[in-house]
Amino acid sequence: MTGIHGRRGPFAYGDTVQLTDPKGRMHTIRLTEGGAFHSHKGKIDHSDLVDRPEGSVVRSGNGTEYVALRPLLIDYTLSMKRGATIVYPKDAAQILVEADIFPGARVVEAGAGSGAMSNWLLRAVGERGAVYSYERRADFAEIARRNVERFYGGPHPAWKLTVGDLVESLEETGVDRVFLDMLAPWECLETVAGALIPGGLVCCYVATTTQLSRVVEELRDDPRFYEPRSWETMLRTWHVEGLAVRPDHRMIGHTGFLVTARRLADGVEAPGRRRRPAKGAYGKDYESARAAERGAEG
Repeated sequence: MTGIHGRRGPFAYGDTVQLTDPKGRMHTIRLTEGGAFHSHKGKIDHSDLVDRPEGSVVRSGNGTEYVALRPLLIDYTLSMKRGATIVYPKDAAQILVEADIFPGARVVEAGAGSGAMSNWLLRAVGERGAVYSYERRADFAEIARRNVERFYGGPHPAWKLTVGDLVESLEETGVDRVFLDMLAPWECLETVAGALIPGGLVCCYVATTTQLSRVVEELRDDPRFYEPRSWETMLRTWHVEGLAVRPDHRMIGHTGFLVTARRLADGVEAPGRRRRPAKGAYGKDYESARAAERGAEG
């Protein structure tokens, strides 16, 4: 089960097709008998695409040309219906690499959101792996289910979607990776530590610097995890036309921060990490803020 892009050969009814117009605008359609794509540029009958090879050019009623291709997962991710905000492809790529998601891996994901990251994880683990996705909101879970099943052409054999809170509902143990996309991932560290194998990895995706600071410090304070790493990525495309070679005026800047940490074996104590913090980094302001947080939680 390789998804929309993995199908080969001529288009057939039931295929998902991406039509791209001369201005680069993409339209994703599903070919059905008697169906048609309508726009202000005219109509294209679905039957005009059936039995044509991928990469064909079709014309609408007014003569506008469209390139017809099966969408890549990156295209599908950006065009699919959303409930929650998606993990953008630039971050999904970092997660797959930095979290070392491998074929056959057992991965826990919370929350599933709109299913974007679920699709990428399922692609990486393959049918021999397993992705256990948790989503608190039933409406988001249903959107995620539809988006995943639409891309893979039906229920994926490696995917289990649960509506519920991770801390309250998690049943899986001995997992290789945990991916947390939520407001307060530090609240799940006890559960995550119990689910991960020694050497396993947790990856957290957070939006703000306050979340970043909190999750990193909580991971450092937990003796079951080794020193966390944190970073963000930015994506800038370039305009290349003849001698006009320059960065595009618009770019995908901050979308979120990523934090990873490895699970240590039970009963071990990691050697102290040698690092030189900035002057005042752990001064009175920091300590009083941490004390206030602990007081509020208590």
